Amino acid sequence: MARWCYRHRLVVLLLWVGALVGVGFSASSAGTNYANVFSLPDTDSKTAYDLMEKAFPNTSGDTDTVVWKADSGSVTDQAVEDRVRPALDKIAKLPGVGAVTSPYAGARGSAQISKDGTIAYAQLTFTKRANEIPKEQVQKVLDTAQAAERDGLQVELGGQAIQRVQEPPQGLSEMVGIVAAAVVLFLAFGSFFAMTLPIAIAVFGVGMGLFSTQLLSHVTDIPDIAPLLASLIGLGVGIDYALFIVTRHRRGILRGMDPEESAVTALNTSGRAVLFAGGTVCIALAGMLVTRLRFLDGVVIGTSLTVVLSVLAATTLLPALLGFLGPRVLSRRQRRRLAAEGPEPERASGLAARWSANVQKRPRRIAALAVVVMAVLAIPVLSLRLGATDQGNDDASTTTRKAYDLLAEGFGPGFNGPLQVVSVGGDTAKLVQGLKSTPGVAQVAELPPSQGVTVVQVVPTTSPQSKETDDLIDTLRDQVIPKAGAEAHVGGVTAVSKDFASVTGDRLPLFIATIITLGFLLLLVAFRSLVVPLTAALMNLIAAAASFGVLVAVFQWGWGLDLLGLGKEGPINAFLPVIMLSLLFGLSMDYQVFLVSRMHEEWVHTKDNARAVRVGLAETSRVINSAALIMVCVFLAFVLSGDSGAAMAGVGLAAAVALDAFILRTALVPAAMHLLGNSNWWLPAWLDKRLPHLAVEPQETPPAPERPAGPAGPAGLAGPATAIHGFVRTPDGDPVEEASVTLMSKGGRQLDRVTSLADGSYIVSVPEPGSYLLAVTSSSYGSKARHVTVAEGPVVYDVELTGDEVDAVS
Repeated sequence: MARWCYRHRLVVLLLWVGALVGVGFSASSAGTNYANVFSLPDTDSKTAYDLMEKAFPNTSGDTDTVVWKADSGSVTDQAVEDRVRPALDKIAKLPGVGAVTSPYAGARGSAQISKDGTIAYAQLTFTKRANEIPKEQVQKVLDTAQAAERDGLQVELGGQAIQRVQEPPQGLSEMVGIVAAAVVLFLAFGSFFAMTLPIAIAVFGVGMGLFSTQLLSHVTDIPDIAPLLASLIGLGVGIDYALFIVTRHRRGILRGMDPEESAVTALNTSGRAVLFAGGTVCIALAGMLVTRLRFLDGVVIGTSLTVVLSVLAATTLLPALLGFLGPRVLSRRQRRRLAAEGPEPERASGLAARWSANVQKRPRRIAALAVVVMAVLAIPVLSLRLGATDQGNDDASTTTRKAYDLLAEGFGPGFNGPLQVVSVGGDTAKLVQGLKSTPGVAQVAELPPSQGVTVVQVVPTTSPQSKETDDLIDTLRDQVIPKAGAEAHVGGVTAVSKDFASVTGDRLPLFIATIITLGFLLLLVAFRSLVVPLTAALMNLIAAAASFGVLVAVFQWGWGLDLLGLGKEGPINAFLPVIMLSLLFGLSMDYQVFLVSRMHEEWVHTKDNARAVRVGLAETSRVINSAALIMVCVFLAFVLSGDSGAAMAGVGLAAAVALDAFILRTALVPAAMHLLGNSNWWLPAWLDKRLPHLAVEPQETPPAPERPAGPAGPAGLAGPATAIHGFVRTPDGDPVEEASVTLMSKGGRQLDRVTSLADGSYIVSVPEPGSYLLAVTSSSYGSKARHVTVAEGPVVYDVELTGDEVDAVS
């Protein structure tokens, strides 16, 4: 498939562009129909909601609030009323506004004025839901209301529709993430063209995913946070998957391979790992379905679809783009060096190799240090409290946060999250009396009954997010309502959030067990080892605990919130643990696959665990760390999204990926594997026979057996399956002594390496018939590389080095 895409690159590119434009046009024409469905069957708040919906079938749109405060005097003063009343009348006539309930109209308006008379509010009922109202209409409401401000009179607005107007421009976080990723890619590759490849793959994958999700919102319930999370994870995996493939392709070209063969080999090796990794991410995401929370079904659809399309782009569009670039995927300096010095030998060098050697020398010390760091970061998770964020968590400079604070100041902190006690039988009067006498209740208002249903609005003395409000809900359900002998249920946004957090917490152990088991089975089949998947499962749990510790410290304790401009501390969104754990386990599995697959490949060839771990870490740590740095940049960019849920997920996932890649996969995993030794690869024989075979990467040609002792010339051919032998000479026929002769597989793996003797003779072992790359390098006479085809029996191949002139690779 890779070869076909490479050779038919124009067709593939046109198909992808046509698909993106077509789906984009369809999505733009259809619009969006996102729906936040918090279906919590068998919960008290859901029962209360169903009863209210039946008795009060209110089909009107969302309700927002205009709040104003007079610094001196009262809001009923004529000067204040003369400024605010005309503004409210004007708002009532604006498009999209259904009704305005003013404190200056009717006897009931006095309830909308605080006891000290300094703060009042008006309710705006829109004709549609917040996400359906054009932002231009909401902006006119905001401008009209705030035009009434003057010195000594503060006017603020709150509500879902107003919050949408405050959000940064759509796509800002994605654009910032892409720019940050581009900088990292350019530093890693040193080539503008190579940098654009992962960006292009991510744009196509995420674009197709978001447009498709938008279309699917018309046929199934998809929450409005789904496209944000889909773009967050899609950008991360899209860029990373392309990065792994492009890195392998560039390595092949640097080792003398033809660009087409290098691309095919890269897709047939790293491309297979990308398919496997993408599958693990989708499986981890699908694990959310076991929670049976309908709100998460749409998230699974949007994120999984985007990951699938990103993998499809990496395995079809990327080889086509590689075909357009050819050798330009290398930097100019690399192309000049390749022409001057010939193919690079296969070796890991630099910081990665030195670090890998240090891990091998001091595994106990490094493992202990890594465990201590992760344990310290995980401490805050012990105080994790799930709940829901609201506009009280917005940044202090926003009008929604100011309106929230003004309402809390004038009418009490519980006014922003009233409870609704829905009664369908029993002594309602006794119930109301019991509610009024309950500690923690500030106000009780009984609404006129309808169809046998009575709604009693209860305003707590504490804020919606406080633990005291949660305790009050339990007190009402367990003591007050049963004591009054009424058949009643506690509902409202605050009660729904509490029930959602409780249900999520109850189902979290099953969810974690599910995705850990699925990940264990996948790695068991891929690496045919019991210890490797067990280690991966343990590392995933450590990464999850540490990342949630960071999340609690930032968003629940408030450490660094002002610095990040993320508003006020509060509980962790109840849906976040499930979403974060799905993404974290999927991404962790990616890094585990890329790291251990290279170790496993070396183990299969050498059966030397220390070498396998050292080589695997040295050759993959740089690309894993680059990929992780890109993901951290992309995830942190979602702090700019304006959505508190997406910002929380972005910070949490950025912390999780950074800890996973820079501490676990770079230090703790290899140190633990050094300590475990050959038991890393242990698998009972009876289990090995029953497991299906799944190759993450195709097995390359195994090394040749050791050649027997004997002369180094052609007379010593008895040992290997076959061989390539001959002489290295100058154009004048003089022998070239101590020339380095390297035999490499088509995949770029070094199979044998020798030094020519005094007479220029050499012999390299060939494991089996096939096509190989023979590279000859001499410090005095330059370099040459040739593809050599070996059939049955030894091949005689003489090499002529042309002095300082470099012979191009054929």
